[in-house]
Amino acid sequence: MFRRALRLGLGPGLPYRGLRTRKGGFIPDWDAKVSDFKKKIDSILPGKKYEVLYDTSHLPPEQADVVIIGGGILGLSVAFWLKKLESRKGAIRVLVVEQDHTYSRASSTGPSVGGIWQQFSVPENVQLSLFSINFLRNINEYLAVVDAPPVELQFNPSGCLLLASEKDAATLENNVKMQRQEGAKVCLMSPEQLQTKFPWINVEGVALASYGLEDEGWFDAWSLLQGLRRKVQSMGVFFCQGEVTRFITSSTPMKTPTGEHVVLRRINNVHVKMDKSLEYQPVECAVVINAAGAWSGKIAELAGIGKGLPGTLQGTKLPVEPRKRYVHLWHCPQGPGLETPLVADISGVYFRREGLGSNYLGGCSPTEEEEPDPTNLKVDHDFFQNKVWPHLVQRVPSFKTLEVQSAWAGYYDYNTFDQNGVVGPHPLVVNMYFATGFSGRGIQHAPGIGRAVAEIMLEGHFKTIDMSPFLFTRFYLGEKLQEYNIL
Repeated sequence: MFRRALRLGLGPGLPYRGLRTRKGGFIPDWDAKVSDFKKKIDSILPGKKYEVLYDTSHLPPEQADVVIIGGGILGLSVAFWLKKLESRKGAIRVLVVEQDHTYSRASSTGPSVGGIWQQFSVPENVQLSLFSINFLRNINEYLAVVDAPPVELQFNPSGCLLLASEKDAATLENNVKMQRQEGAKVCLMSPEQLQTKFPWINVEGVALASYGLEDEGWFDAWSLLQGLRRKVQSMGVFFCQGEVTRFITSSTPMKTPTGEHVVLRRINNVHVKMDKSLEYQPVECAVVINAAGAWSGKIAELAGIGKGLPGTLQGTKLPVEPRKRYVHLWHCPQGPGLETPLVADISGVYFRREGLGSNYLGGCSPTEEEEPDPTNLKVDHDFFQNKVWPHLVQRVPSFKTLEVQSAWAGYYDYNTFDQNGVVGPHPLVVNMYFATGFSGRGIQHAPGIGRAVAEIMLEGHFKTIDMSPFLFTRFYLGEKLQEYNIL
């Protein structure tokens, strides 16, 4: 009788299919009888009363091949290329951990100007831009999902215009020569040519300008973020909202050829603290990708990076920290027209059009002495009035009548060493890879960076673009890879 009762089951709705009176009607007061029946079974069974198992559906998986810390555009790009390049479908189990699913603090939302240009001073950055623009122009060949609408990036190919003073003119000219060798379509313009093409510009103080003839402009970074997220989810990538709070590592002491004693570490488990909870989940993994943006320095410290004697490889820190940056939106009916490019002034001020309604986005990076407090995202409106507006009016006189509509702040993953990215593995924490530190350029270079990280992880070397100058070891060696053309 007992075995038969268990086979019948006591789940919701099941009794109504099998238990009837002989006349075909249902037993009256069925709920009460089921309750009595459960009590009888409880009295027969040994041990405690049956309880529903704890629901763990909100937790990340207990095992993953790759844990990516940071679910912004860079982290998602790495996830995409790992799945795209895997040897067979489902071969790599990828988990993306993101603390802020609203992306309210990331430069991929409001704070992003969404610019893309090839006018850099480092050849690899030019190559990254060329790779990325091809990816963006063919976005739906990469990110299309069955039965989902296409990704609309709203790319505006209005070009980018960089202005240089007499002091920087020779450097600008050399940069353009290198950019052309890498395949970028960039031209030099004299002040007279500049005035002819863009009559709204005051050329005072400008000795030379460079202008992107194609594949430069800006796009909607938020749409790229959402497109990548949707695509990688369709490819089987797991997502978790939480914070990485601890690494469980194993270590092996060794001596380098120069006689330096070092400790090789390997991360075996990642502890993920769940959002708004004290609960955490340990995730066993083979590889960790540090794409935590402005907070990647803290993640590196958790892994023991930089915890050693100064001047040693063991004591070399990841020099990436959060830097607060403002973006301002203003309205000016008398401002430059629809042909306006993204302009980077001698002063460091930049701006571009936003839509068709005489609106403009822009800002300026502060000096080291003026760096705002990064512990909050409050906007200092006096910064625009005192540091941005005077330079805007000097370069574009019609901006004298502009009216600021709004402003917001976000964080750069600022590399204090040379303002360039960090890509590839750490020399001592052997299964931690970096994709961070691009100091505001990570969004436009994300497609190329993501592929580079996937290549070196899966193939053991860079293939599409040689990113070896971006390795972590340059910090220990003191070899700066200085990028001067940042906004």
